[in-house]
Amino acid sequence: ARRYARRTATLSLVGFFFFIKDGRLMTDSRRWVWWGVALVFALFVYFLHPILTPFLVAIVLAYMFDPVVDRLERLGLSRTWGVVTVFTLFTVIVTALVLVLVPLLAKQLMKLYQLAPQVLDWLQHTAMPWAQSKFGLSDGFWKFDKIKAAITEHMGEASDVVGVVLSQATASSLALIGFLANLVLIPVVAFYLLRDWDIMLAKIRGLLPRDREEQIVSLAKECHDVLGAFVRGQLLVMLALGVIYSAGLMLVGLELGLLIGLMAGIAAIVPYMGFIIGIGAALIAGLFQFGGDLYPMLGIVAVFMVGQALEGTVLTPLLVGDKIGMHPVAVIFAILAGGELFGFTGVLLALPVAAVIMVLIRHVQDMYKESHVYKGEEDPEL
Repeated sequence: ARRYARRTATLSLVGFFFFIKDGRLMTDSRRWVWWGVALVFALFVYFLHPILTPFLVAIVLAYMFDPVVDRLERLGLSRTWGVVTVFTLFTVIVTALVLVLVPLLAKQLMKLYQLAPQVLDWLQHTAMPWAQSKFGLSDGFWKFDKIKAAITEHMGEASDVVGVVLSQATASSLALIGFLANLVLIPVVAFYLLRDWDIMLAKIRGLLPRDREEQIVSLAKECHDVLGAFVRGQLLVMLALGVIYSAGLMLVGLELGLLIGLMAGIAAIVPYMGFIIGIGAALIAGLFQFGGDLYPMLGIVAVFMVGQALEGTVLTPLLVGDKIGMHPVAVIFAILAGGELFGFTGVLLALPVAAVIMVLIRHVQDMYKESHVYKGEEDPEL
C-alpha cells in the first residue's frame, strides 16, 4: 500500500484535475473550479516564491529518500528511526564531501583566476588573428586589452578570499542571516515531511473526487515515472559522471581536473552537454598546462570517451532504466523558463511542472486521435 501511495507523489496534482473521463470534458462548473484552484496556486507561488526555496528543497529531499526509508521500515525499523538513520548518513556524507572538496575547489578556482590573463593573451594574439583572416573581421572588434587589464588589476586581491567573503557578509548581514536560517530550515522541514510522507499522500488521495480517483492516480504514476527518471536516476548519473571525469582528469595530471569534472557532471543533466562542455574546457586547460604535449591530451580525450561509454552502456540503463525521461530540449526550456519567471524557486519547480505537462500533453494527443475532429467524422451529439 505504501509503494502504491508513493507512486501518486507529484508536486502538481492539481493539474491532473483538469483532465477528462472517457474522452469527455468535465462539466463547465467543475472545470472552472479547478481552473480557479490552479490560478490560486499560481498566485501563491508568484507572491511567496522568495520564501519557498527551503520548502521546495525539503520536498525534493523527502521525495528522493522516501524509498530508502520505506526499505528500512521493511527491515524492521520504525518510520522515525528510519528517517533518523537516513539523515545521519546523509549528513556524514555531505560533511565529508564539504571538508574534502571545498579546499580543493578553492585552490582550483584560484588557479583558474590566475590563468585567465594567459587565456586572453592566447585569444588576442593567436585565436582572434586567425578568425580575422578567415572571416574578414575588423581589427579590435573585441576589447581584450580592457578585459585583461581589469583582471590583472584585481589579481592581487584574489589571495584574500576570506577577507572578501567576510566583508561581503558584513555588508549584507541580513542576507547572510536569512541564508543561514534557510539552511537550518531545510533539514527540519525535510525531516517532518519524510516522516509523514505516506500519511500526507494517503490524505491527498482521500480528498480526490471519488469518480476520478483511479484516473488521477494513474496520471500521477506516469508523472512519477518521468520525475523518477530525472530526480533520482538522472541525478545519480550526473553524480557518477562527475566522479568519473574528476578522478580521470586528476589522474592525467590536469590541475583544473576536479573543477572541470564537477562542471561536466552538472551539465550532464542534458544528455551530451556535459561531455561537450567538459572535453572542450579540459582540452583548453590542458593546452595551456601541457603546452600541446600529445600524451596528456590523448589522456584527456580518453577520460571523456570512457565516461561517455559508461554512461550509455552502464549508468543510464542501470540508474534510469527504461523509464520515460524528458526530452533534452524540454529540460533546457523548463529550467530557463522557471528561472526567468520565479528565480531559483522556478528552477526547482521547473522539472516537476514540465513532467506533469508532458504527461498531460501525451493524453491530450491520445484524446485528439480518438476525436471526431481527427477522424473526420461528424460529432454524434450534433
